[in-house]
Order: sequence, then C-alpha cells, then structure tokens
Amino acid sequence: MKKFFSVLAAAVMLVGCCGEKCEEGCLKLMKAEDFQTTVDGKKVDLYTLTNGTITMQVTNFGGRVVSLWTPDREGKMADIVLGYENIDRYVNNTGERFLGANVGRVANRIGKGKFTLNGKDYQVTCNSNGQMLHGGAKGIDMLVWDVVELKPDAMVMKVRVPDGMDGFPGNLDITMTYKLTAENEFVVTYAAKTDAPTLVNLSHHSFFNLKGEAGGTITDHELTIKADRITPTDVDLIPTGEIIPVEGTPFDFRKPHTIGERIEADHEQLKNGKGYDLNWVLEREDDGQVLNICTLYEPTSGRAMDVATDQVAIQFYSGNFFDGTYNGKYGKPLKFRESVALETQKHPDAINHDGFPSTVLNPGEQYNHVCIYKFYTK
Repeated sequence: MKKFFSVLAAAVMLVGCCGEKCEEGCLKLMKAEDFQTTVDGKKVDLYTLTNGTITMQVTNFGGRVVSLWTPDREGKMADIVLGYENIDRYVNNTGERFLGANVGRVANRIGKGKFTLNGKDYQVTCNSNGQMLHGGAKGIDMLVWDVVELKPDAMVMKVRVPDGMDGFPGNLDITMTYKLTAENEFVVTYAAKTDAPTLVNLSHHSFFNLKGEAGGTITDHELTIKADRITPTDVDLIPTGEIIPVEGTPFDFRKPHTIGERIEADHEQLKNGKGYDLNWVLEREDDGQVLNICTLYEPTSGRAMDVATDQVAIQFYSGNFFDGTYNGKYGKPLKFRESVALETQKHPDAINHDGFPSTVLNPGEQYNHVCIYKFYTK
C-alpha cells in the first residue's frame, strides 16, 4: 500500500511539469482532455503510468504509447518515442498510422493479402502497396480497447477482434498488459484466444529515438541483435521464403555497429527497404523463455535500451519512410531515419512459407507473447 501511494504521488507531481526536454523531474505531458472522445461508441482516454523514474502515457485507442520519458546519464529527461498531441491525429491517420500502436491480428506483412488455412482460401484487406500490413485496413490499432485494470505503474486492456474484420476468420479475444517495473522495464504481455482457426502474430510498434522525439538522426545509435540469419524480401518487402546468414553482410549486428555504418551499402535488401527493414531470426529455440536479444545505445545521452522476448524473431526498421512532411507531438517534423522500431514477432508472411514458424491459432489454444524494453544509462 505504501508503494502504491508513493508511485501515485510521483505521477501527480509529474503531470504538472513542463518543458519538452528539460531538467530532472520536469516533463511536458499530453493533456488528457485532448484524448477524450468516443470512437465507434466507445470512450477513449489518456492514461499516465509511472514507476517513479520512467513516465509513460497511453491511449486505449489501439493501446498506443503516446509518450515515454526516461533520464539520460545526467538525469535529464526526454520523451524517447514518437507520437501525436491529440486523438484526432491518430483516429484520422494524420501522418504515420502505427506510432506507438499494437499491431495485428497479424503484424508485419502477408503477400497480396492471400493465404490458405485448412483448405480454405482467404483474401484479407491490403493497405500497403497491394500487401497486407499490420492487420490490414482496420487492424487492432484502430480499435478501442477496454481498460479492465489500472494501477499507477500498470494497466490491463482487452479487446475482441470480430470474426471477418479485415477478412480474417474467428472472433479473437486479446488481453494485453503494460507494466513499468522497478528495474525500469516497460513490459508488454499478450494473451489471445479464438473461437475458430485463425492467424495471430501480434507486436508492439513504438518508434524510438534515444535522444528524444525529433532529436536528430538515429544512424549514430549503436545496435546489437543476437541473430545470425534474416528472412530476405522482394521489392514489395514480402519474404522470399529463404533464411540466409548475416555473416559478411550489412545485417550482421551480432557485435555492436552504428546503424549508419553500413546502411548505404550496395545491397539489394537495403535498396528494397530504403535502409533497414527486415526480420532477424534470433539465436534461440521457440521454447517460451524470455531472453535478451537486442540492445540499442545512444552515446551522447548515454541512454540504452535492451529488448527481451519469448518470440523467435525481431523486425528492425530504421525509419526510412519518414520524410518530414508531418510533425510530432511537439510541433517538430518527423524526419527520415530519425526513429527506430524494434518489433518482436514471428516471421512475416509465415502462413505462406512452410519453413517459417506457424502463426495459426486454433480453438482451445492460447497465444502468448512477452516483449520487454529495459532502459538504463551507461
């Protein structure tokens, strides 16, 4: 009980602070009234969570992380995720649709939106250059989630994805928890069940810049990924079905490299994605253990972020399609290669490739997924 009140008091003090990037303890938080609306007959709101060190704001429209404040090595705070200043921009897709969102029911891509399940052919909605991306035209990011439990440092949300939405079969019930731990971890957990055979591959899609939103290039961030293979793609960013080694390529991040060191290399896969936009196959078994698989480090601020998961792959995207034509929540342009997405998942387009992990979920089974972003300085 004592811990509850101390964390709640910290949250109350932080709400009143100001300054986009400022001294320790001073934050510019989004206003709840700018996110309070009704979508599809359900109430949308903005929630502030804190563990006393990290402060995060979340809207239940798509379970989006709107802001995430962490200290640098000197204790100065910055908001290190991209977001928007009001709910209208999320609802009306002003700019990048997936900022901070949960994506699915199938994250990443399905080639031409086509697959066969139990002998039946399905065509799901295509929303990216003739392909299905992150669930399709609607997706779970465009649904209002029910907040069923709220604590100062955690929240639980649920949503039902109806049978036939975006063309997918089965009613899918998802429970998701966001928690900020005493170890400065942002823990995302998913559990899902279905009443008919369907596909499930959920992921979290925050865009990070460890200098702060609109803080400049991420090409100087150092990245480590514990993966010795990737799934290469065609020009539409659909996997070819191959799984190839990273040895001797610009995709070998088994030791730290800056993102910009090899991003302009003469390689077909970099040309396809206009930079890094690929699925790395992790050096692990599909055994449900949560293991550290990735580290992002920004040397100027000293901020670092570890990624841990029970999933078998991670998508690394270096913000190649941002072009500065729209602004983030502090009125500054969101520019080319000024953010990074690190999305734990199973392989893209898995249903169409026999050698990829299964994304099929049947009645009586439960889908589980853990993703942990841990923040610290060095």
